[in-house]
Amino acid sequence: MRITKSRALVPLLLAGGLLAAACGSSNSSSTTTTTSGGSSGGATVSVTTFNKNFSTMTDLKSVTSAGHGKVAVILPDTVSSARYTEFDAPYLTQAFAAAGLSTSDTIIQNAQGSDSTQLTDAQSDISSGATVLVVDPLDAGVGTSIESYATAHGVPVVDYDRLVLGGSRKYYVSFDNVKVGTLIGNGMVSCVASWKVAKPTLAVMVGSPTDNNATLFAQGYNAVLKPLVTAGSYSVVANPAGTWDPPTALTEFQQAYTAHPTMNGVLVPNDENAAPIISYLKTLNIPAKKFPVTGQDATLIGIQNVISGYQCGTAYKPIYLEAQAAASLALYLRAGKTPPSGLVNGSVKDTTANVTVPSSLLVPEWVTPTNVQSTVVADGFIPVSQLCTGAYTADCTTYGIH
Repeated sequence: MRITKSRALVPLLLAGGLLAAACGSSNSSSTTTTTSGGSSGGATVSVTTFNKNFSTMTDLKSVTSAGHGKVAVILPDTVSSARYTEFDAPYLTQAFAAAGLSTSDTIIQNAQGSDSTQLTDAQSDISSGATVLVVDPLDAGVGTSIESYATAHGVPVVDYDRLVLGGSRKYYVSFDNVKVGTLIGNGMVSCVASWKVAKPTLAVMVGSPTDNNATLFAQGYNAVLKPLVTAGSYSVVANPAGTWDPPTALTEFQQAYTAHPTMNGVLVPNDENAAPIISYLKTLNIPAKKFPVTGQDATLIGIQNVISGYQCGTAYKPIYLEAQAAASLALYLRAGKTPPSGLVNGSVKDTTANVTVPSSLLVPEWVTPTNVQSTVVADGFIPVSQLCTGAYTADCTTYGIH
């Protein structure tokens, strides 16, 4: 979702092919989560042991000392979501350092939205001694190219945050993206009820058609909305093509709203796309708690829109958990060891390659005004000094945010 290239979802709500942000429905992936525990390689780690203090990572020092070579992480961009520079890169750096990996053996890069840069970075990293790659691909095309090159050079890959359809990675690390979509869908339903929106008439937006996460998000929220539409209690009047570019998302929404002026809500798969839409609604003098809008990534503007009553909520993904899971898997691969079953706690189906990918799946949370303090503020994800300013000061007081 994003904060990620949160890339959204290609909606097939009424067609029954529940796509979402990323590729066509034929390329969608399903997820399975298990709860098994266990240990391997001299350390016990699981998705439930990671915390804000990164203390679990210190248990991996023996795994780190048993490995060789560099670990290279290549993030996708800085446009679709601010998360990659603000959180992923520093959290990954902290995770590797806590596990005892030297800075000389750690490479963290950002492709700045360029497929060619992402591929070149991967090739250069392997030439420079990387024995493991962690990649959040811009799209499946560059992802498969990177993984084919890495495989040919004997370098295993961890897909980070976004699955490469048709790829050859060893493991996948992400939040349960279908569950993210379910949170967004349920958040819309709850908001419609609490804001007393009569005859909900929605636009359902999606992220980039080339982002598999968007597909999974949409699987989740379309599954929530479809029975309501079938029952006639909800109407979906617009399914824009999909993008992770906020200006494009705004244009898509404006076109849909002009064509369907009775619309009284919009499901948006991330905060970045929701923000300009909300600003536009304000220019139309639509008051707070009248026009439900959803989001994802718990961005600063997203949380401000939530507490001020213009956004129903946001799907929050504690990135420090995802970063630790990715770093842990990379270190096990670097040491040639099998990761514990508590770390590889699920699987995701790559329907293009027709394989089941062992996965580390983290749990997202839905954030509303009432739990901002106990989630994003308590985690240090959103600084109160930035959140509670100007017109939002009173909102923070109302909801006990400090």
